[in-house]
Amino acid sequence: MHLVIDQGTSSTKAFLFDAYGHITYNEKLNHRLYYPSRNHIECDALEIFNACKSLISRSVKVSKNNPILSLGLSVQRSTFLFWDRLTITPVTMALSWQDSRSKDIVENLKQHSDWIYNTTGLPLSPHFGGPKYQKMINELPLLKKKITNGDVIFGTLSSYITHALTKIAAIDHSIASRTLLLDINTCTWSDECLDLFEIPKSSLPIIKPTYHNYGKVLDYDFNLNCVIGDQQAALIGQNGFSEMSIGMNFGTSASVLYNSGSKPNLINGLITSVLYSESKKKIYLSEGTINACNSLFYYLEKILNIDHKHMLWDERCKNQDTEGIFISGFSGIAAPYWLSGFEDIYWNINRNNKNEIIRAGMESIGFLVNDIIEMLRVNISTNFNLITASGGGARDSLLQFIADLSGQFIRRPKMRDKTAIGVYRILNNDYNNKIIDESDLYEPTTDRDKIIIKIKQWGEIISLLK
Repeated sequence: MHLVIDQGTSSTKAFLFDAYGHITYNEKLNHRLYYPSRNHIECDALEIFNACKSLISRSVKVSKNNPILSLGLSVQRSTFLFWDRLTITPVTMALSWQDSRSKDIVENLKQHSDWIYNTTGLPLSPHFGGPKYQKMINELPLLKKKITNGDVIFGTLSSYITHALTKIAAIDHSIASRTLLLDINTCTWSDECLDLFEIPKSSLPIIKPTYHNYGKVLDYDFNLNCVIGDQQAALIGQNGFSEMSIGMNFGTSASVLYNSGSKPNLINGLITSVLYSESKKKIYLSEGTINACNSLFYYLEKILNIDHKHMLWDERCKNQDTEGIFISGFSGIAAPYWLSGFEDIYWNINRNNKNEIIRAGMESIGFLVNDIIEMLRVNISTNFNLITASGGGARDSLLQFIADLSGQFIRRPKMRDKTAIGVYRILNNDYNNKIIDESDLYEPTTDRDKIIIKIKQWGEIISLLK
């Protein structure tokens, strides 16, 4: 048996896989997000670790006479905190990947954005680690002394969980790629970036490959053998281990992911990161990240006063048209525009029609996906025959709209938890055998006139934000 823990923005899931790759057990525990003020989004890392610990314990009990051979972790990527080096307990809240409170730091450093991008493969953004480090230091001056004394570690939620599970503070290449501190060419901490953000190398976790023996898990008889970013795992789960593979994953956030092969391929506006690594091998990723997917609909539940069980956004969107544009600004826009948080945009929207706002919100996700696909098309000079979509947010109305916008055929497998599948494939060294399962197919519309008008309107609104 292999155990996979998929740690996401609002919940943590456990999956037990048997020798044939079948899921024999799965369970989910939710955790809270905190919103202390606008653009501030936090979580409690200890609560999340305890959820991981509880799910591991339950999985061990369920496995009974079929011992667990190894554990793999997929984790949300750009969530950062400080924790005590000796006690392995958080000394700050964890700033969510959605948190953009450090946008003032980014504004003050914007003259460095070009060389930072060429070094790290990341745009200078408040969502990543360097600016979050500086903001937390400014807000909590006592941290400076703890850092000087070597008492605390700064890192991602994944590295904290890894430390708590194995007693070794380590971060894998795929998630280190989200720090604004990693040289994407050498996959080592960049001295220039560390100097810019005034971060001592000694305060960071050690960098390890994605597939690596991180050590024994707690008091159990198995090791942690994989740590990987959740979106990277999703692409591997979609058979994306081959160069030029492309996929989409829709969860709390969303991503369009392209396997760019053994060398980083910088595409302005997109993220370049490590898809997968082992001791003598690295595979790179070009990615367009969309900050708000399912989180957009949670946000709309609040501002439209809709109970969660009555939201059913996919059904509302299927029966609603709109000529307008709605863009939520609570978490800003990531790829390909990289705009920090702003006030919501309503253009040609009937604000009394909740379903129209929801439909326009759904369409904003589709527009961003289409912009990312088009950017990939232009930069790699190829068209995609078929794009696979996974994740809980991969709903009919959204996928059909993306097919219509992009002119692409979209495939959605019946099994949507491709993140867990991806980690299992790594643990089981199962990269070459493609998993073929039943799927739904979304074909683009043949009537392009209305779509072309909508794309033009979207572009005009975006140009006003930039």
